[in-house]
Amino acid sequence: MKRICVFCGSNRGVLPAYEQAAVTLGQTLAAEGIGLVYGGGNVGLMGTLANSVLAAGGEAIGVIPTFLRDKELAHSHLTQLHVVDSMHTRKAMMADMADGFIALPGGLGTFEELFEVASWAQLGMHGKPIGLLNVEHFYQPLLNLIDTATQQGFMREQHAGLLLAADTVKALLARMRDYQPSSTHKWLDRKAC
Repeated sequence: MKRICVFCGSNRGVLPAYEQAAVTLGQTLAAEGIGLVYGGGNVGLMGTLANSVLAAGGEAIGVIPTFLRDKELAHSHLTQLHVVDSMHTRKAMMADMADGFIALPGGLGTFEELFEVASWAQLGMHGKPIGLLNVEHFYQPLLNLIDTATQQGFMREQHAGLLLAADTVKALLARMRDYQPSSTHKWLDRKAC
């Protein structure tokens, strides 16, 4: 994995562990030579993550729509900052630039980005690993919901396994490196869909 796209909150959350997880993830990505692709913000966990990568000498690439840049939410010291016309363009560019995805704790935007790449994987549009950094069990309710959806016949077990969860950065990156997409899927070029 040369670059990982990280989805995370534009707030810091109430527990110090959330911010510490962003710092640890940023330091680890930089130490392992993995570039960061993210939403380009300078606030919340997004800003903490990018600053951590940059402080450790890593690559931090942001993709932000014009309307958010104009609200002065863009990080001004990134390796690269791409300013795009819409949220849709932002998400597509971030996905194209990344070899995998990680979700740190966050809110609606984080969930929406996570579920979009997961649904793309379910449809066979990519075979990239998708990780949940389950800091302080933040994603346990989501994992329980996925189990329920599977048990109730709304998801296949192979699709429930698209989301890889771990409590630590090292464990999550190891799971992502070991990930093998289902051999029954024919991975399509998303641009052709």
